[in-house]
Amino acid sequence: MNNESMISRILKSIFFKKATGKAGRYAQNSARLFELAKEVMGKMNRVGFRENLSEVTGSVQVLIRMVRAYAAGDYKGLPWKSLISIVAVLIYFLSPIDLIPDFLPVIGITDDVALIVWLIKTLGDDITKFSQWEKSEKTINIG
Repeated sequence: MNNESMISRILKSIFFKKATGKAGRYAQNSARLFELAKEVMGKMNRVGFRENLSEVTGSVQVLIRMVRAYAAGDYKGLPWKSLISIVAVLIYFLSPIDLIPDFLPVIGITDDVALIVWLIKTLGDDITKFSQWEKSEKTINIG
């Protein structure tokens, strides 16, 4: 199965539709967004993302920083639709039962990784804007 057909199947799946439904409720609640970010980091550590998938790990960390900055009220440049997409993908990522169940060794996270890569490509402009904002914040806070 090529990457595009996998993404298409994921986006049409009941699992992703449920995650998208939950995303709106999460996005309206800062405490839930912070908890989601914490749970995603926990799963990344448990499944060994840091060692084996460093590029994907970096992408997920950017998404988590975006969610945290939005939840804290520090970053207001994230469009609502993009926030919902990020939150839906992170909820899907956390779900052990999805298109390819996570309990299947190695292959179980294939759909999660494909969805994260798709999201990073889809939200390229938003991620670039956030990264620029993040750098300017660090410059202001250091300088």
